[in-house]
Amino acid sequence: MENHPPRELPALQRSPIRSLSPNEEEDDSPIEQVRLTVPITDDPTLSCLTFRTWVLGLMSCCILAFVNQFFGYRQNSLYVSSLSAQIVVLPLGNLMAAALPTKVVRFPGSGWSFSLNPGPFNLKEHVLITIFANAGSNSVYALGIVTILKAFYHRPISPVAALMLSQTTQMLGFGWAGMFRKFLVDSPYMWWPSNLVQVSLFRALHEKEKRPKGGVTRLQFFLLVLTSSFAYYIIPNYFFPSLTALSFVCWIWKRSVTAQQIGSGLRGLGIGSFALDWSTVAAFLGSPLGTPGFAIVNIMAGFFIVLYIAIPLTYWLNAFEAKRFPLFSSHVFDITGAPYNVSRILNETNFEFDQHGYDSYSKIHLSVTFAYTYGLSFATLTATVSHVALFYGRSIWQQTKEAFTHKFEDVHTRIMKKNYDVVPQWWFYLLLAVNIALAMVACEGFGGQLQLPYWGVLLSIGLALFFMLPVGIIAATTNMSAGLNVITELIIGYMYPGRPLANITFKTYGTMSLSQALMFLGDFKLGHYMKIPPKSMFMVQLVGTIVSTSVYFGTGWWLLTTVDGICNPAKLPEGSPWTCPGDDVFYNASIIWGVVGPLRMFGKLGVYYKMNYFFLFGLLSPVPFWYLSRKFPDKKWLRLVNMPVLLNGASGMPLVKAVNYICWGAVGIYFNIYVYNRHKGWWARHNYIMSASLDAGVAFMAILTYFALQTRDINGVSWWGMPLDDHCPLAKCPTSPGIVVNGCPVF
Repeated sequence: MENHPPRELPALQRSPIRSLSPNEEEDDSPIEQVRLTVPITDDPTLSCLTFRTWVLGLMSCCILAFVNQFFGYRQNSLYVSSLSAQIVVLPLGNLMAAALPTKVVRFPGSGWSFSLNPGPFNLKEHVLITIFANAGSNSVYALGIVTILKAFYHRPISPVAALMLSQTTQMLGFGWAGMFRKFLVDSPYMWWPSNLVQVSLFRALHEKEKRPKGGVTRLQFFLLVLTSSFAYYIIPNYFFPSLTALSFVCWIWKRSVTAQQIGSGLRGLGIGSFALDWSTVAAFLGSPLGTPGFAIVNIMAGFFIVLYIAIPLTYWLNAFEAKRFPLFSSHVFDITGAPYNVSRILNETNFEFDQHGYDSYSKIHLSVTFAYTYGLSFATLTATVSHVALFYGRSIWQQTKEAFTHKFEDVHTRIMKKNYDVVPQWWFYLLLAVNIALAMVACEGFGGQLQLPYWGVLLSIGLALFFMLPVGIIAATTNMSAGLNVITELIIGYMYPGRPLANITFKTYGTMSLSQALMFLGDFKLGHYMKIPPKSMFMVQLVGTIVSTSVYFGTGWWLLTTVDGICNPAKLPEGSPWTCPGDDVFYNASIIWGVVGPLRMFGKLGVYYKMNYFFLFGLLSPVPFWYLSRKFPDKKWLRLVNMPVLLNGASGMPLVKAVNYICWGAVGIYFNIYVYNRHKGWWARHNYIMSASLDAGVAFMAILTYFALQTRDINGVSWWGMPLDDHCPLAKCPTSPGIVVNGCPVF
């Protein structure tokens, strides 16, 4: 919920494990989906780390890193996944194979040489380039710390310290991945379901395709949609930004606060609101075309229950004095309804909590939507544990015993062991040791700008190590992983209160070292399925992570130092997209957990202590559906009710607006339920490619518009549709009597 890169939501279905005959055990995988998708052949003579791999891989890595960080500060922070690069590099690779000379380049005195063109562009080169792109598409969470320091707290930070923070948070995961790779990669029961989508796409792209009569090839379809998306996006991006949210209810009842709270797609319930902008659909939640239909239904069910039942009841019953504050906001407020003045409770000298200032000012208050966001995060954490234990506990335990005893190795593991050398374990340990040392230098050095002592670094990565195996098992078998951001905030908030930068730095090291480890392991499993030499995989992951982090950091630092008023809508020109919605949530979280602390927010001294009941609610919520699914096994839909997904679906608010959910759900249900069931052939051929081309078209036009026009202060025609807004100004107003807010009526 705090500036996390959007990802595909999990397809949680029971692993179809059955007993295999001895002959089947010798020939294939115990997982049916793997048997149906992954080939059991390998050609070890294919070249991997070629000149083409390095050129296209580094280019993809850098472009995706730049684009995603560039969009990360915008109102609709579109996420461009590696899928776009996966498709685009195929014709480029074939072009290089056709055009480059076969000349061998030799390095004098070293005996080392390489060929510019070792032959036809092959599948293994394509996989490694995609791994490069994966590194570029995985955002640098630590840049949130740099952003809120420079743009919100207006405090200096050494660029060296900021770069070391960014690199170490991204690199620590290598150590944990190395420790657990034998268990979470080599084991056939750890099958990483999301990788099967990429395996299918690789096979489709590399199979020879003949253009169907009256139709187009996949590549031609990609280019057609890309061109259309690129051409259209000039309208919502430059000429008519208000297309990002069209809220007709507000325009009918222009003077009613309640009507605008109900109708606003950006600051309210979004009833009747929609958009004609792909970036609204795909921003924050990712492309709905890549999310399974049943997961979309779970997410939208959670969204409707929370936004249209729980939040209105809480607000209009005035629980937590909710009417004093906006219905839908990610900001923090004082008791008068005014924005919380953090400077009154923060000592400017040592940048720590000022108890006297707090006692003479006000407790911290949230909008009811923001309060529910934290409650749902609590519930999701415990629901994940409960759901996995109930629905998957027995099979995971059986799989765990099998993996530890090495009782079974599938054909893919045997091929990899036979044909390729493994990565030495000491490579991982060396990286881990170096990065731990650099992390402590970044936190303790440079005048202690990050506030976190060395023991905080060790404790945070220790938490990641503790959760690595259980969370890794869940991710590898169900495609779902629990984040550590809430639990890390709680722990450091109680142990080391009143220090906002220490809190978010601790959270970042704990959360990202685990998250990165899971990403590395997932990529290793993709290489395992595609029969990529492990040392080549390691090299690409290592170089890709270092390069992408550097590009993310450089792009972020450049925008923070060149865009006037970035992240401050009051100082930005009309229509400017540089509102930093994700970093705004990250900043307010630093106040909640770091400055004020969990004891004064969700503990006995806080306004929102009742939100702790969400821990219990989440723990118990999967039980009824587990019980009913066992009692009525013929009712298969009961097993598709997934409470962690349902609860987590709505927890993206208020960063994710109502109009984002509505448009995302409508597009997802149409394509991944209606089209999938009625026109499965078209869906299988075009769905994922359409998703990639729409994303890429929007990204290319946004970048072109920015550099060609907006950097020259040419911001379009001034008219009603120019603001990046849904024209519902009263939706932000409180409705409690006597609360005075600029631009709002006083009740």
